[in-house]
Amino acid sequence: MGIIAWIILGLVAGAIAKALIPGKHAGGLVVTTLIGVAGALLGGFLATRLFNVDGVQGFFNLSTWITAIAGSALLLLVFHLITSRGGGRRGGPRSGQRSGGWANRR
Repeated sequence: MGIIAWIILGLVAGAIAKALIPGKHAGGLVVTTLIGVAGALLGGFLATRLFNVDGVQGFFNLSTWITAIAGSALLLLVFHLITSRGGGRRGGPRSGQRSGGWANRR
């Protein structure tokens, strides 16, 4: 497949993976495309290693799309776990709360 086919495959597979995985996902069109392309590569690699089949056979092949969507969903879950770790901690001096020093405790 050519580079344009990989980008289109990644965009569509990433968008389908975003629709399948519940929750709010960070990232826009570029992140979705990158996750989709990387997911297609990961899905093809895993399909070859685990099931001894060629996961990425051609743009119009169903196995290509299934492995791309599955790989994208897996990467999207990992991306969601990584990006949600830093966002879970709220509070602190910038959010209007006092800092945790002893002098500020009541």
